[in-house]
Amino acid sequence: MEEAPAPVLLYGEAEGMVQSLQTFKIKDVGSGGWFKQHEYIEKLNMQAILNASSGQEEFIKELLITREKIPALIHELIGVEIWKLKVFPVLCRLTDFQPKSTFPLYMVIHHEATIINLLETIFYHKDVCESAEELALDLIDYCHRKLTMLVSQSSEGSTESQDRILPTVSSEASTLEELKQQAEHLEFDIALKCLSVLRYITDHTDSLPLSVTNRLLNTHNLPCVLVELIQHCPWSRRQKGQLQKYESGRWFPVPAEDQLKMTKLDGQTWIALYNLLLRPECQQKYNINNFTKGQLLKLRSFLTEVLIDQLPNLVELQQFLSHLSMSEPAAPKKELVLEQIPEIWDSIIKENSGKWKALAKYQVKHAFSPSEEELRYQAQRWAQTYNMDVMETLVPDKPKCGLCGSEAPKRCSRCRSEWYCTRECQVKHWQKHKMACDLVSESLKKIEEDVKMQQ
Repeated sequence: MEEAPAPVLLYGEAEGMVQSLQTFKIKDVGSGGWFKQHEYIEKLNMQAILNASSGQEEFIKELLITREKIPALIHELIGVEIWKLKVFPVLCRLTDFQPKSTFPLYMVIHHEATIINLLETIFYHKDVCESAEELALDLIDYCHRKLTMLVSQSSEGSTESQDRILPTVSSEASTLEELKQQAEHLEFDIALKCLSVLRYITDHTDSLPLSVTNRLLNTHNLPCVLVELIQHCPWSRRQKGQLQKYESGRWFPVPAEDQLKMTKLDGQTWIALYNLLLRPECQQKYNINNFTKGQLLKLRSFLTEVLIDQLPNLVELQQFLSHLSMSEPAAPKKELVLEQIPEIWDSIIKENSGKWKALAKYQVKHAFSPSEEELRYQAQRWAQTYNMDVMETLVPDKPKCGLCGSEAPKRCSRCRSEWYCTRECQVKHWQKHKMACDLVSESLKKIEEDVKMQQ
């Protein structure tokens, strides 16, 4: 019998962290209190993944529900999204901003990915969806923004997305320009997690307010967005003639015998479509016009026998589309819907309108120009949070090579955070890995020295 993996957090620790979660104003992003909460959310996310993957009691999910903190997470998610869109570009253009390290900035950029990852892990459960309350609409809008961006990039053929940039390589951004590129690459991973979150919301439309269903179907016409994703399949690409698919934050080559195998992302997209088109409460609300009909019928060419064998419920979707092709769209439904309006985005924008440059200057002075001592302390906290022995328990698959993605038996002896299949790959990857390796190994060494002194 396998032993349960060691916890990242004990129940009491997690309870204190959840209870302390709060919403921050844009000007406070990057402050000491904000970074402390960032660390808490990182650890809560790791423990939630550990519980879900090992079949243990999901006490992080329960704490977030009972302490009514799901809305706070959604608010913080949208807050850092706005910071990245409005403040970060201004900050990068400031001529007098020449940071010694972009490490603190990367932590802010990574914050959005951490929150959506935590929400992806827990939104599988109906009670979590319900606990979002009226902010479910804000979360739907957020996810829709990310997916439409993904569709736009896919249709333009610009989804040459690179490997997901993991926390251990945050110091690679030696310039602000490189940091901006890292932020763009991270957006791809965030968008794919939004796809999973939306799929989980569609699982529970029967227990959510009517305004949620109406927003999914008629305000955003999510089925048509999903059709575009099926067509362009941004999580699949060809490199030098080799088919690659995106999974667990990286691109992997696909053997010939597995090229028709459905990935998790394929499954999430098809299940969301199935829910939105076939669940009774959705069929009652969806206004299908001639344009929508034409878009939905594009799905028929993708519903092959091989696909249906892997997800048998899709035969019902196939039948629905056959019926749709033979019928005329019904007249628009005329009914009064008292719809709630998402508030977070508009309230944050209104509160800070015209202040973006002032906010950027304030944060350069108070948050993103740390001293050597402050920077070292942040790196130590980061290394403690991302204890690599714990991180390995969160990933069920064997480690992959940091350069080529092959199964990797060898680990970097200095930082213990990156893996390689051969010495040759390690040497080729060194220039990219060096700065992160130096920072993490230095932090680990300092932590070990501190522990010895305490003993």
